[in-house]
Amino acid sequence: MLRNVAVALVDGVNPFELGVLCEVFGIDRSEQGLPVYDFAVCAVESGQLPARSGAFSINVPYGLDRLEEADLIAIPADQHCEARTYPEPLLDALRRGVERGARVLSVCSGAFVLGAAGLLDGRRCTTHWRHVDELARRHPKARLEPDVLYVDEGPVITSAGTAAGIDACLHLVRQEDGPEVANTIARRMVVPPHRDGGQAQYIERPLTHTRCDTVGEVLVWMAENLELDLTVEQLAARAHMSPRTFARRFQQETGTTPYRWVLRQRVLLAQQLLEASDETVDVVAGRSGFGTAAGLRHHFLRTLGTTPHAYRRTFRGPARAA
Repeated sequence: MLRNVAVALVDGVNPFELGVLCEVFGIDRSEQGLPVYDFAVCAVESGQLPARSGAFSINVPYGLDRLEEADLIAIPADQHCEARTYPEPLLDALRRGVERGARVLSVCSGAFVLGAAGLLDGRRCTTHWRHVDELARRHPKARLEPDVLYVDEGPVITSAGTAAGIDACLHLVRQEDGPEVANTIARRMVVPPHRDGGQAQYIERPLTHTRCDTVGEVLVWMAENLELDLTVEQLAARAHMSPRTFARRFQQETGTTPYRWVLRQRVLLAQQLLEASDETVDVVAGRSGFGTAAGLRHHFLRTLGTTPHAYRRTFRGPARAA
């Protein structure tokens, strides 16, 4: 059972991500019949530790020896995660924790600490979408899943950016102490017990402007005519090539196929229309080239892990999403 939770900090810790862990595991809610976790914050050396904002420091009462008794060791995000190295005593403590059966959980870029300890090697994991490429570069043996909110891979749980740490923490509570406990904590925090979709719906991906030698003009035309039925034969004719040559050149110059390029642009256009317009989902589906609301829903679920209606509620609020 999950009863002893320790949060390990490094200098420049992000206050929000630390706050997520404190809110889920560090508050006594026994008056509601919820379990009370033995919660502690520790660092390589106890004492004052500067937070990322620079406006204040955090008093850390415990050293790393506190990790030795924890059922869960949590790592919040910190400053300069993509360039820094982490203290070896902390990495050793994390490895020992996993070896003796403890769970470890990272929030956002805290995954870099787990990676430095070798705990992501061969495991599925995630982090904030802005850091995915760098985490993959620094830890090539990690199996990155960039579009999800969190990944539970054995004793290692990693979460995506910031608030996705709440999702990961509630998932762990649900797993260890049951859905009623997780749901009650979520209600106290005024957050959903479970969020649909993944972080793909939050990634900033503007409509592509690709510089290409031979298919550039066709790309511009495609982006302006996404509502049409765009076939390789039709596109090849506009480029004055055979379909086979066009498909090969397209792959070489864009890194993807015409079908996948068009599909991604249509999803992006639909996202923009759902966020910025009051058009119905049927109209959005037609303007973005999906034809019907059912077609749009199908590709939204496959690409973003959520529905058009849920996406609009998320980015416009319930009053304007109706």
